Amino acid sequence: MAQMKIFTGNSNPEFAEKVAKHAGVELGKSQINRFADGEIQVEIHESVRGHNVFFIQSTCPPTNEHYMETFITLDALKMASANEITAVMPYYGYARQDRKVAPRAPISAKAVAKLLHTAGAQRLVAVDLHSAQIQGFFDGPVDHLFAIPTFARAWREQYGFGEEFVTVSPDAGGVERVRAFSKRIECTIAIIDKRRTGPNEARALNLIGEVKGKTAIILDDMIDTAGTLTQAVDSLLNNGAKRVIAVATHPVFSGPAISRITESGLEKVIVTDTIPLREDAKNCGKIEVVSVAPVVAEAIKRINNYDSVSALFN
Repeated sequence: MAQMKIFTGNSNPEFAEKVAKHAGVELGKSQINRFADGEIQVEIHESVRGHNVFFIQSTCPPTNEHYMETFITLDALKMASANEITAVMPYYGYARQDRKVAPRAPISAKAVAKLLHTAGAQRLVAVDLHSAQIQGFFDGPVDHLFAIPTFARAWREQYGFGEEFVTVSPDAGGVERVRAFSKRIECTIAIIDKRRTGPNEARALNLIGEVKGKTAIILDDMIDTAGTLTQAVDSLLNNGAKRVIAVATHPVFSGPAISRITESGLEKVIVTDTIPLREDAKNCGKIEVVSVAPVVAEAIKRINNYDSVSALFN
């Protein structure tokens, strides 16, 4: 069996350190620098010949910089004769551009998948992709990991379970995610009917389901500008929810997100560490982080040992 090595880019080295620790290996020695003109320079400081290599990089802002780091590093590992190269992308950037929404529009999520494969990634590991069909864009095996089991365990330990809660999907596309969570904490679900008017712009319309007198849990794959989230909070409180807590995998937190969360009726926002928190998010008393590093580490070990990854979620 080939030996395993884990490397990381500059997007979230703390997360990669935690993954390596849980996987029982040292983080590989490498360096990613910039030339004076901004070009990226990658140096791998140890042999990877014949090894199964896992490169961990979330493509959070600055997204394009982190993607270029990824492409060049994957190529460097390929040229260094690694046995199998796996791109581990806890947060997969461009995932929301997964279909044509207008004439002559690109499907950027597919373009990025092709570039990853061309650069040298033979396998992809991601956490909570924006939509499941993105798996079909990559020309190789894809292991799609889920944060729901981790969130559910943390929720039951902190808040309990039962009919006093209601899990809410902020749009129709997130119903499957909400069902998976509600099953684990044994509660009902509700759906907010949302209309998107443009990029980062949406308007909450109707609430489907009963939330009166309950703790409402808004569940989503990411929080970007928090516009949709805060509108959902207003809708839930206006319909009699006792309190509102948000649970989301990827804390993108662009632009006015933190100020909107701070000023909203949200009691708490629970996120994972797939993306490092901005400074203002670290100082926001409403943000709580649950780590998915153990799940990613276990998936990496199972891939290296040719064991089942899906068994993680049974």
